[in-house]
Formats: sequence, C-alpha cells, structure tokens
Amino acid sequence: MTHERRSAQLQPGGPLTGRWGGLRGCPAAAVALRLLRPGGVLLLTTAVVSYIAAVDPNESGRYPTCPFLALTGLQCPGCGSMRTIHALAHGDVQTALGLNVLVLAAIPALAFFWFRWAKARARDRPTRTKAARPALIWALFGAVLLFWLVRNLPFGSFLAA
Repeated sequence: MTHERRSAQLQPGGPLTGRWGGLRGCPAAAVALRLLRPGGVLLLTTAVVSYIAAVDPNESGRYPTCPFLALTGLQCPGCGSMRTIHALAHGDVQTALGLNVLVLAAIPALAFFWFRWAKARARDRPTRTKAARPALIWALFGAVLLFWLVRNLPFGSFLAA
C-alpha cells in the first residue's frame, strides 16, 4: 500500500474509514469513543463523591472553610454541600435535607442533563449548547438568591446548615 493511500485512510472522512478513522465497521467502538467525555465526567463525579463519603466533612480541619462564611459569618447557597453529599452517600436523607435542600434539588437536574448529554453522544446527535431559555435561567438565579437570603434571616434558620 502506498504512503498516499494509507494516509488518506487514516484521515477523518477518508475513503475507507468513515467519520472516525477506521470505526465504520465497528459501531460499538464508535459509541465508546463518543462516550469518553460523559464517562470521564461520571468517573470524576464518582471519585469525588467517594472521597467525600470516606473523609467526613463534619470533622474540623478536613476541608477548607467557605470563604464567604469565614469573611461575613453568613452562609452562602453552597454552605453545607459537602456535608449533604456525605449524608446522602451514607443514606441519611433526613440529615441531607436539613443541611442544604438546594443541593438535593440540584442532583436530579444534574443527573437529567448528564443522561441527556450521554444519550445524544451515544447516538451521535448534536448536544444543545444552551441550557434553557433565558427566563428559566433568570428564575433559577432568583431562586438561588432567595434561598441565600432566607437561610441567613432569623425566620429562615431551618434552611441554615
């Protein structure tokens, strides 16, 4: 085989290769290649949750303090997130609800977006570049700000971590 013909076969979209350079006859390999990024995100998420489950954030000195909490004495919307994940990893949903309900609400949404992304990649379909309509994004931003405000007021102490 000549060098020119061989290099044409190795190029994406070459005559014998299709789009992925040699994966035309092997659809499982093409799907696996397309799922590398979603798989990497899943692997990283699993590693982080496993670490937080193993190293208790309730013990002082294990993790850094929230900078906003350290500077102001007020809780940010993310305060209690690691303790919430630790409680969920150990099956304690009631404690997780008391620490940061916003994290509990975000987990199903993040899982939905991850599954949608993985499904689109597996089918070689384009993924959406916009998360949602601007009005929905602003509503979510407003809900986070409202949660932030209420959890730091005396009547909202039930939301404090």
